[in-house]
Amino acid sequence: MTDSSVAAFRAASGPVARTRVWDLPTRLFHWALAVAVIGMIVTGLNGAMEWHFRIGYSVMALLLFRLLWGFVGGRWSRFGAFAYGPGSLAAYLRGRAHPDHLIGHTPLGALSVFAVLAILVLQVATGLMADDEISASGPLTRFVSGEIVGMATGWHKAQGKWIVIALASLHVLAVLFYVLIKRHRLVRPMVSGDKLVPSESGQVAPSRDDAASRWLALVLFALCAGVAWWISSLRV
Repeated sequence: MTDSSVAAFRAASGPVARTRVWDLPTRLFHWALAVAVIGMIVTGLNGAMEWHFRIGYSVMALLLFRLLWGFVGGRWSRFGAFAYGPGSLAAYLRGRAHPDHLIGHTPLGALSVFAVLAILVLQVATGLMADDEISASGPLTRFVSGEIVGMATGWHKAQGKWIVIALASLHVLAVLFYVLIKRHRLVRPMVSGDKLVPSESGQVAPSRDDAASRWLALVLFALCAGVAWWISSLRV
């Protein structure tokens, strides 16, 4: 968020109030995925392949859940809330973002979210079909051709791995920049779920974060974990 965007947000919003923006399932997903991706990188670089596979299945379950939660989750966690067009991104970069675009994911933040989700989905998918011909073979290798296995293995061990590391590093650096240099509170809302937003009635719809939505999230994640477990059981 640029300084001019912050000024525009405050000028347009007037009084502010704490509003639930990030529901609990989204927050848990965020931190669990961060830990899992770090674990996946560390185990992959150190050749701890059994743990690499286990963490990879966990990442798969988390990604499946987030794809579903992007349609039925809290207001600001849904993909429709931050699927911005090029015009919105350009306006944000010029410091002319609409106030609503500064509540959940900003246009630039949304681009980062979609990029991370896409590369992780691709990395998990190729990992399921990869085979290093030594000790690690994905559970889906026997269902695809040798050519596909070779392509998946090459991507997973080379380009995909370094893109994941680059995106993870860029994300951490961006957060540090905004927290330490710009003095913006990015971490606290992803812990508490609340952000300071315009307080006018009806202007900002909070994310639903009640017991029913949390139970729904738990059921969805259990189903996603079940799918991940089933795919893992195909490994021979």
